[in-house]
Amino acid sequence: MSPVYDCRDESQLLPGMRHARQAIGRGELVVLPTDTVYGIAADAFNARAVTGLLEAKGRGRQQPPPVLVAGVGTLRALVAEIPPAVDDLVREFWPGGLTIVLPAQPSLSWDLGDTHGTVAVRMPAHKLTLELLEETGPLAVSSANRTGMPAAVNIDSARDMLGDSVAAYLDAGVSETGIASTIVDATTLVGGAEPRVRVLREGAISRERLREVLGDLLEPDPVDDRDVTPSAPVSLDTPSSSDPAPRADAHETPDSEAPGP
Repeated sequence: MSPVYDCRDESQLLPGMRHARQAIGRGELVVLPTDTVYGIAADAFNARAVTGLLEAKGRGRQQPPPVLVAGVGTLRALVAEIPPAVDDLVREFWPGGLTIVLPAQPSLSWDLGDTHGTVAVRMPAHKLTLELLEETGPLAVSSANRTGMPAAVNIDSARDMLGDSVAAYLDAGVSETGIASTIVDATTLVGGAEPRVRVLREGAISRERLREVLGDLLEPDPVDDRDVTPSAPVSLDTPSSSDPAPRADAHETPDSEAPGP
């Protein structure tokens, strides 16, 4: 069985981190803790490794993983542009539970799957994972679970689901919140005719906190149909603010199919 390193134990922390770095460098997979839930990680610039990550989860290219970074400098290298509103979000919520979808830097040589030219990026608020990211560079990281199963909040759950498809497991105890990150689509802020930030998945950061930063740039809150009596017939084909956008739909999945931690 693939080794588990209890990173709360100093005698296991250093060999665990060394094994994780070496595994990432060989194109293998590692399970690591984040501030939200446990993640399964691969070198974001190794297409074979990313494919292995998707296969370990039982997913296809249509559900590309987000990318975790160690800081804003790496974000700037991965995306085409950082609009002022995204700068505001980063200052308020990073490191933390907010994943931001933006147009990817077109010059990058990588293959995360069917991203439609976008990338979902997050800086996690977890010391161990940030240290690993400083040494490995950006990591493609998805929640540590098989598709259709709950995201792992402890190392035993991750190991039960992923087994030997992962080279090493870094154990930091039970996840602090167990709530996956909120994912927002900010792609239309980059040259869009109608700039608007859409919430693709609600999670660790609430809409209320997002609106405090974004104001009217955040999409309107969804209407609770139970509290509304329509004055005219409603077509089931009518688009709404929750409908996926062409440039970011690769990152929009139901909560039970959460793409990233």
